[in-house]
Amino acid sequence: MITVTLDRIRLYARHGVMAQERKVGNLFEVSVTLSYEGKIPVSDSLDDTINYAAVASAVREEMAEPSQLLEHVAFRIARRVQALDGPKVCSGSVTVAKVTPPLGVAIAAASATYSW
Repeated sequence: MITVTLDRIRLYARHGVMAQERKVGNLFEVSVTLSYEGKIPVSDSLDDTINYAAVASAVREEMAEPSQLLEHVAFRIARRVQALDGPKVCSGSVTVAKVTPPLGVAIAAASATYSW
């Protein structure tokens, strides 16, 4: 089994429960981990592995669609990356972190992870 990770893709998006969050937006970090079985490491062909650019594009497109809940965003991203061309993904996880959530306390981030 091979596992690839795109770690902490940084994007500006408009997710949140409060109207101000969806209006002003915030910085987010998205991490995607995908495990699959295939010809790698014997093969050295992009056709036999996860296309990082396609995963990053799927993340960018889903992050552009505002949602109230980070959990919902993580699920949508997971659904998109599982449908990409390439080797069949056996398991994975998507973590969406809001870097500066409006909580009134100092915090590194608030995040939600969807795993399958």
